[in-house]
Amino acid sequence: MEQQTLDAATALPPTLAAARPSAISGDFFTREPAEEAAGGPTVGPMAGSGGRTGRLRLSHAHRQLAAQFLRFGVVGLLGFMWDTATVYGMRSFLGLTGAMILAYFVAASMNWLMNRLWTFRGIGSAGSLLRQWGTFIAANSLGFLLNRGTALVLVDTLPICNSYPVLALVAGTAAGMFSNFTLSRRLVFR
Repeated sequence: MEQQTLDAATALPPTLAAARPSAISGDFFTREPAEEAAGGPTVGPMAGSGGRTGRLRLSHAHRQLAAQFLRFGVVGLLGFMWDTATVYGMRSFLGLTGAMILAYFVAASMNWLMNRLWTFRGIGSAGSLLRQWGTFIAANSLGFLLNRGTALVLVDTLPICNSYPVLALVAGTAAGMFSNFTLSRRLVFR
């Protein structure tokens, strides 16, 4: 019985390791330039790497996605500020629940505008502004349910959240963020 040597980087026989670059790099990771030149991932320390081995980086597409998500988060933080200011500003006129509902639409409208101008600049910008805004609001309806549902339940059940609605708004924002990003990216700005 013939025993094959194993490739140290992949723990696979060399024939399988050579056929497996997509498992190492795939759509998500790319190899360092030094690894490409050597024909495989680096096993030992690389020059100038401080002793680290076999570094993999995010692919270009995933770096762009991460940057887009970061911009979306910054816009979301600004939207949170609009949301909070509207809740506190309108609470005495509309009551807490009414102020929270109005504030969502104020913040969502501001987020749509900022995402259109910055996060997803130039993507899906053709066509009617009103239609794109409506699509954004509709696509983020799941985020609305998660966001305001969480916030309203907390306000109704926890006295501290009723006294300090910003706590409920933080929890609601976190609850809706990932669905809003995914749906905005796939349905509105494409």
